[in-house]
Amino acid sequence: MSDIRIAPYGSWKSPISSDLIVAESIGVGGPRFDRDDIYWIEQRPNEGGRLVLVRRTPDGGTVDLTPQPYNVRTRVHEYGGGAYAVSDGVVIFANFSDQRLYRLDPGGAPRLVTPEAALRYADAVFDRGRNLLFCVREDHRGPGEAVNTLAKVKAGGDESGGEVIVSGNDFYASPRLSPDGSRLAWLTWNHPNMPWDGTELWVGELDEGGSIGRAQCIAGGRAESIFQPEWSPGGVLYFVSDRTGWWNLYRWHAGRAEALCPMEAEFGQPQWVFGMSTYAFESAARIVCTYTQAGVSHLASLDTVSLELKELATPYTAIREVSAVRGHALFLAGSPTEATSVVRFDLATGQAEVLRRSNPIDLDPGYVSVAQQIEFPTEAGLTAFGLFYRPQNRDFAAPEGERPPLLVLSHGGPTGASDAVLDAGIQYWTSRGFAVLDVNYGGSTGYGRAYRQRLNDNWGIVDADDCVNGARHLVGTGEVDGERLLIKGGSAGGFTTLCVLTFRDVFKAGASYYGVADLEALATDTHKFESRYLDNLVGPYPARRDLYLERSAIHFTDRLACPLILFQGSEDPVVLPNQSRKMYESVKAKGLPVAYLEFEGEQHGFRKAENIKRSLDAELYFYSKVFGFELADPVEPVAIENL
Repeated sequence: MSDIRIAPYGSWKSPISSDLIVAESIGVGGPRFDRDDIYWIEQRPNEGGRLVLVRRTPDGGTVDLTPQPYNVRTRVHEYGGGAYAVSDGVVIFANFSDQRLYRLDPGGAPRLVTPEAALRYADAVFDRGRNLLFCVREDHRGPGEAVNTLAKVKAGGDESGGEVIVSGNDFYASPRLSPDGSRLAWLTWNHPNMPWDGTELWVGELDEGGSIGRAQCIAGGRAESIFQPEWSPGGVLYFVSDRTGWWNLYRWHAGRAEALCPMEAEFGQPQWVFGMSTYAFESAARIVCTYTQAGVSHLASLDTVSLELKELATPYTAIREVSAVRGHALFLAGSPTEATSVVRFDLATGQAEVLRRSNPIDLDPGYVSVAQQIEFPTEAGLTAFGLFYRPQNRDFAAPEGERPPLLVLSHGGPTGASDAVLDAGIQYWTSRGFAVLDVNYGGSTGYGRAYRQRLNDNWGIVDADDCVNGARHLVGTGEVDGERLLIKGGSAGGFTTLCVLTFRDVFKAGASYYGVADLEALATDTHKFESRYLDNLVGPYPARRDLYLERSAIHFTDRLACPLILFQGSEDPVVLPNQSRKMYESVKAKGLPVAYLEFEGEQHGFRKAENIKRSLDAELYFYSKVFGFELADPVEPVAIENL
C-alpha cells in the first residue's frame, strides 16, 4: 500500500497510452467458415484504416488475401458491411476506392468482375450452379437519389455491371439462396422506415437464368422489423421478427410463420450494416444463436425438432456475427475483461478459442475498470440503462474526500447500443482517474421494440434526459463529482451531446465527434439511407420544420454556457463538415472556450492511427485546461479559443 501515490483524479499516470492503443488495436469483423477455412476482416489503423481480408487454414496459419492497395469495404448505404463472399475458396470482394467487385481464386491475384461505373455492391451470395452472384446493387449513375435493387452478376466477370432482378422499393438487403437454388429470399423496405422500424420478407422463384418469377411477401410490414432470413439445409426459411415487441426466431412452415422460442429477448440487431448474423445452422437439427437480455448477450443451441433452447456457457457478455459448421460455431465476442475477438467455439466441449483479438494488449487487471450494469430512474417514471466504470489504477489513489470527474458517453445511431466489452479507449480515461458512464438511453436496441421506440418523435429529448439523469443518479449516490460532469459522443451521440450542453444546465464541458448540430441540414443534405430517418425520430420534414429548428444546437448557442471541443473528418458524407465548422465559429463568437480539430481525408468515424491518437490526447488536454489538473505525461497542445 505504501507504493500507492496520492494524486488528483485526471492526473494519474497510466500505461494505457494513445500510442499503445493505436499501435496494437485493430477492428475485426465478418467472420465466417468456408469448408475447413475461416475468414475475417481486419481494419488496421496503421495502414490508414485499410480493411484486409484474412484467411486462417486448418493448421492455424493465417494469410492476408487482399494485398495493398485493396481495401475490402463497400459504400452501399455509406455504412457498408457484407463486403465479401466466399464459396469453396473463391472470394468476391468490394474494393473501397473504385467500389468495383473483384474475384480471388485460390492462389491467384484479384481480378475485376464489374466495370468502371457509379455502381456499388454489397451482401453478395454465390450461386455456384448458375455461376452467378445475387447481391444488393446501389446505382449512382442517374440524377437525384441513388437507386437500390437486387441484381445478378456473372461471377466470372460482368461488363454490364449486373442485371436487375428485383426493383421498385427504396431499399433491399439479405438476398439468400435456397440450398437447391430454386428460390431467393430477401428483405426490402421504403422511406421513411429504417430496417429496425419495418421491413418485408419476400420469397421469389428463380428460373434457369437466375431471374425472379413468382414472388410473395410472407412476413413483415411497416410496423414489423424482419431480420436475417436464412435457409435451413433442408430448404426451410427461418427469420427473426419483432411482431411481439421482441426480435424472436421464426420459420415459414405450412404457409404460416411459426414462433420457435418466444421470449422477452432480442435475437435481432439494428441493420446499420449488411451481413449481420445472430444465428447459423450447425446442422439441419441444430441452430447456434445469440440473444440479448438486459443488455447482455447469451449463446444458445436450438433444436429445430423439439424446439428446446439450451444456453451454452461462455465467458462473453457481447456476441455477434455468428457462423457455424458441424461441431463448431464462430463469432465475434467480448467481455468486461476481454476485447472483441474472433472466437471459435467447440460445441462438444464448450471450449472457446480466441483466433484474433481486436486489441492484443495484455492489460494488467490493476489498470482495468470492469463495467457495471446499472439501471436508473428517468423521466415519466421510467428507467434507463448504462454501463458504469469507476476510476482504476493500481498505482494511484485520490486525496481523501475527492470524487472523480464523470465522463458520460452517448453512443451513435441513435439506434445502437453499448456493450460491456473491454475497450482500451474507455480504459484510457478510467486509468487516469475519470469515472465513465456509457448510457444506453431510450432508443437503444437490446431492450425490446417499446424501449427502442421511446425515441420516436423525441430525439434530442429522451436521449438527453437519460444522459442527464444517469449523471445525476451517480452524483446522488456519491460516486462522482457533480461539479465535474463531462459528456461526449460521435455522430448521433454528438447530436445528443450538443443538445445536453445547449439545452440542459448540468454538464461543465463536452466533446462532439462529427456530431449533428443542425437537424435541418441533416434532413436536406445527407445520404439516401438516412435521408428520411428523422421523419420518425423528429417529425416529417418540412411539415414539422419548427421541431428541426428548436432541437438544433446551432440556433441556440446563446444558451450554451460551457467549454466545447469538436472533432470532424473533412470527407464525412453523413454529417457534413460545415455543421461542426459553424458550431465552432458560433461558440467562439460567444466567447466560450472552444477548440476544433478537422482531420483531412477522414470520413464518418476516424480510421487512421495518427488521428485516433490525436483526438484522444487532444480531448484529455482540453479537459485538463478546463478543470485545471496537471497531466502525468506531456500531450501535444491544442489551440483553445477564449481560454
